[in-house]
Amino acid sequence: MINLRVTICQVSIGWQAKKQNLARYAELISHLKGETDIIVFPETFTTGFSMKNPELSEEMAGLTVEWMKAQSVKLNADVVASFICKEDGKLYNRFVWARPNGSLDYYNKRHLFSFANEDEFFTAGTERKIFERHGWKMMPQVCYDLRFPVFSRNLKSDRYDVLIYVANWPKARASAWKSLLVARAHENQCYVVGVNRVGADGNGIEYQGDSMVISPKGEVLAHLDENEALETVVLSWDELSSFRDKFRPLNDADNFELGL
Repeated sequence: MINLRVTICQVSIGWQAKKQNLARYAELISHLKGETDIIVFPETFTTGFSMKNPELSEEMAGLTVEWMKAQSVKLNADVVASFICKEDGKLYNRFVWARPNGSLDYYNKRHLFSFANEDEFFTAGTERKIFERHGWKMMPQVCYDLRFPVFSRNLKSDRYDVLIYVANWPKARASAWKSLLVARAHENQCYVVGVNRVGADGNGIEYQGDSMVISPKGEVLAHLDENEALETVVLSWDELSSFRDKFRPLNDADNFELGL
């Protein structure tokens, strides 16, 4: 199994400014062809965490997903992020996975942030998803999902290798973000990738960044500060498989079924 190169893109998101954001992001990642396998942007990366304006939503054939597909082909890398998706009259905070061959997968955010009334505007997802790249199995998650470890628990029957969180996680709760990312790596014996935004949004909420890549042993492999930045991290298959062979808590885990 080959190693996996993951690029975390910690950006400041222009408030409700899709076209400007996408044009800037295209410049930001233009040098990455041949340098990475997966490019990860934050949650609602084209608009910011804005829910009250239905006009910001798009269908899967809209501007955002078409941009992701085009960048994926251009850079020969998977491009992943979440956006406000409209489908069958409902709105979803949808994590999209675009591949160079033109195929798409998606996961709808399961845990909606009722503290900010996200549940009043969006429909919650009902499925766990696991996607693949170069034989690696990866579970997509969105922001508030991080607080619910049962949903993301690595199962004996459905095991993954990497957890990927995209987020708009406020500075006020930065300690929880950092602690929980490390906890998810330990308890699931997997790599964890957490990509957050920086700057302030249109509601005056500040975001601290702290995008991170964590090893299966809970070691911090990358940690970005409060500035806009990109970093590519190589995930080692040999290190993951060797650690799992020597230390096997996943084999002793409880059996359970999720009531979704």
